[in-house]
Amino acid sequence: MAITAAQVKELREMTGAGMMDAKKALVETDGNIEAAVDWLRTKGLAKAAKKADRTAAEGLVAVKVEGGKGVAVEVNAETDFVAKNADFQSMVAAIAGAALSVNSVEELKDADAGGKKVADLITDKIATIGENMSLRRMASVEGDVVATYVHNAAADGMGQIGVLVALKGGDEAFGKQVAMHIAASNPQALNEAALDPAAIEKEKQVQMDIARESGKPEAVIEKMIVGRMQKWLGEVTLTGQAFVMDPDRTVGQAAKDAGAEIVGFVRMQVGEGIEKVAEDFAAEVAKAAQG
Repeated sequence: MAITAAQVKELREMTGAGMMDAKKALVETDGNIEAAVDWLRTKGLAKAAKKADRTAAEGLVAVKVEGGKGVAVEVNAETDFVAKNADFQSMVAAIAGAALSVNSVEELKDADAGGKKVADLITDKIATIGENMSLRRMASVEGDVVATYVHNAAADGMGQIGVLVALKGGDEAFGKQVAMHIAASNPQALNEAALDPAAIEKEKQVQMDIARESGKPEAVIEKMIVGRMQKWLGEVTLTGQAFVMDPDRTVGQAAKDAGAEIVGFVRMQVGEGIEKVAEDFAAEVAKAAQG
């Protein structure tokens, strides 16, 4: 199939690979972007998977805990100025409070927040603040102890990154440390059992392809893969990561030493997974001048 310049550009932005390498990867994989990323990794040409970290939508993430339940909600707006607006912050706090009594975004839209449905509250704020807004998502955890952490806080309980940690046993002080670790390390899953088996198999295949590039015998490669997969699992799972508060221990070991079991977590960052369309300001001004 024909490979377009747009596909090459997208792959380069995702991986940091050179133009010719990106084009070759797409040719080798019949234009499949995801497969092309893996192909570049196999060849050692992918510098970094940048795209997943790109955030575009503005707004706030708010966290709230009541009893043994914690919730996180993300409310988006068009500009970062709105996140500093007291009226917007008040609305987000009200939405987070309403989220404690529901289990989904759809339920939350119909929930009461200070005498109004959340959906109506957002509509009113769009009219008064003058920007488009949306309730994007919510998540919750439950445990004996639920701890929170907010990074780049704009107000109490809300900011750019919100984290919830649910513990069985332990205490809030330890939970707060784990929440700070999660904000910094961004684990993909709680442990190996919580990972998608397809993701594990995919990584194993990529590592095998990388190892085969060395030309070593299959028996040697099999042994290499065991170590590489253990290292990968230690990087992507919360309990396997080195604890930022004490890098000589994993988070799992630190929890055990604290008499706690981590039973769930949520890490929510404003705008993650959404791309903002880059605007050419000069072109916009010229267009306006032309009427």
